[in-house]
Amino acid sequence: MSGAGGAILLVDDDEIFRERLARALRDRGRSVVTAAGHDGALAAARARVFAFAVVDLKMPGLSGLDVVRDLLSVTASMRVVMLTGYGSIPSTVEALRRGAHDFLSKPVDADDIIAALERDQSATGGPRPAVASVPTLARAEWEHISRILGDCDGNISEAARRLGITRRTLQLKLKKYPPRR
Repeated sequence: MSGAGGAILLVDDDEIFRERLARALRDRGRSVVTAAGHDGALAAARARVFAFAVVDLKMPGLSGLDVVRDLLSVTASMRVVMLTGYGSIPSTVEALRRGAHDFLSKPVDADDIIAALERDQSATGGPRPAVASVPTLARAEWEHISRILGDCDGNISEAARRLGITRRTLQLKLKKYPPRR
């Protein structure tokens, strides 16, 4: 399945965000269908074959995790990227266990989504890994730490307290994953 030719199903309850992201993906030559939640996503998936789905984690009613599970029951080969503004390592692991291929934190750029949708696609169409790989978990941990650190205006002690780890542990993690500039 060609990345450029695969249709994308975009599922997010935030209408403004959903339509802006859909427009940005269309501006990059992608075919996009939008849905506001679980039922709309399932109806769209039953009406058309999608190569890709981009699904928000937190929505009223059934969560994005339920959407991922049910979309993949309709089209098992669909590549799914989960989006969230409230990411955590447990939610990342659960999304990947349910079949998502990647997990991105909002705000997110359309180019980042396209890269995530097309990342690690094998020509053989091999099976998806059932559990998250270490680089994906490391990235999710780093994004979570970065978000907390930003919320604390760079205060290491306060960020460590909010993360439930020692200041020294946080310093070691920051040394291991320095910010990209």
